[in-house]
Amino acid sequence: MKNTRRSMIKTTAIATTGLALGLHKNAFAFGLTGFTSNRPLPANRRFTSDAVENLIIEVKKAITDEEIAWLFENCYPNTLDTTVTVGELNGKPDTFVITGDIKAMWLRDSTAQVWPYLPLVTKDKELKKLIEGVIRRQTRCINIDPYANAFNKARTGSNWITDKTTMKLDLHERKWEIDSLCYPIRLAHGYWQTTGDTAVFDDEWQKAARAVLATFKAQQRKTDNGPYKFQRITETSTDTLPLSGYGNPTNKVGLVHSMFRPSDDACIYPFLIPSNLFAHKALMHLAHIYTMVFNDAAMVAECTALANEIGQALEKHAFVNHPVHGKIMAYEVDGYGNTLCMDDANVPSLLGLPYLGCVEPTDEVYQNTRKFVLSADNPYFFKGQYAEGIGGPHVGMDMIWPMSITMRALTSINDTEITQCLKMLKATHAGTGFMHEAFNKNNPTNYTRKWFAWANTLFGELIVKLYNEKPEILKQVF
Repeated sequence: MKNTRRSMIKTTAIATTGLALGLHKNAFAFGLTGFTSNRPLPANRRFTSDAVENLIIEVKKAITDEEIAWLFENCYPNTLDTTVTVGELNGKPDTFVITGDIKAMWLRDSTAQVWPYLPLVTKDKELKKLIEGVIRRQTRCINIDPYANAFNKARTGSNWITDKTTMKLDLHERKWEIDSLCYPIRLAHGYWQTTGDTAVFDDEWQKAARAVLATFKAQQRKTDNGPYKFQRITETSTDTLPLSGYGNPTNKVGLVHSMFRPSDDACIYPFLIPSNLFAHKALMHLAHIYTMVFNDAAMVAECTALANEIGQALEKHAFVNHPVHGKIMAYEVDGYGNTLCMDDANVPSLLGLPYLGCVEPTDEVYQNTRKFVLSADNPYFFKGQYAEGIGGPHVGMDMIWPMSITMRALTSINDTEITQCLKMLKATHAGTGFMHEAFNKNNPTNYTRKWFAWANTLFGELIVKLYNEKPEILKQVF
């Protein structure tokens, strides 16, 4: 990767098709007789938080399964251990966050990587400063180019400098993805709600917020194609865009065009439904900030109006009647009535919508959609000897992303399903003690990306959530 209106139902039953996989304990522990930490030595860690370290000790004591406890200890601090560079710029915190084995900062990944630590910032001033630094770095990135998905630490250029788009030396890659602007808003809003600190909302942040709003409006493409286009010389069709770099045609219905998915793969139909739902949520976060912090009625009205327009367009165009699952959300549409029914492991996904606060987990249409994406009717749902889960075209067929299994558990309202997800994650880390980008459904030793911090930290977030909300699940041996 990265070369990434709610009717309630009465029942909490969930489809668990194919979960009886016959997993064996320690299926891929490869003869490990003990579980020694795979974290870097303390002196080699990029950042250490006392609050995080104390929580690791606390949570591990509550986990009965030794291998799950070991995975948690390795994965939860992985972002802090290995990917952050903390400093200052103009007397203010500055934090650069790489994804892992790619030395660039994605707006999406960097938010997702530090998000699980946000509840701890009131206990650790240095951790609070680190996340403030992420917000400030993201703000500068957006102001450099709101259409870019990934940035360099300095103006060094990248191997994508020859892409046919408006590249700059600051950019690692310039694939326009709606979620790239939604995630920084989510982080800033969450940070403010957790800490009450409004210092991050300075003039530069407000400039970035207005750039987000302007970019969303431009990519509604009501009068013209807008300023963004992208082409790459490549043999991989998902790495470039058709029709002179503007993507496939759409009927301009008020939805925002996303030329690429959170996987960094090109959209087939440019109205990406999970990302438009995320944009709706992000705009409401902006409206909340501009109400409570700035008392800026004009900006609130502008954000709210665009959110409402997107919401109304989603009501008209996001849904399809599936012959098996009934009314579900499509993954992509074009506004002409053409729909793509699938899901991808990367978030925002249809599966992950409750995690982002875009729908309630008990919503009837979401539940129908969930049953669809976790079935063979989703062309990127794979079931093998050791696990089942969602993948995507990014790394090919039969490759399950651990992130999708973790997200399935994070959004589940069924304890049995959560337990089975933990069993699958335990059985498929290939003895490494970490999550990967993807693994073959029948051979977890065939995996991509040994160092992928988002997947690691997300697993840690799941375990902390269970510790806080369903500690009885962690008393089991998986």
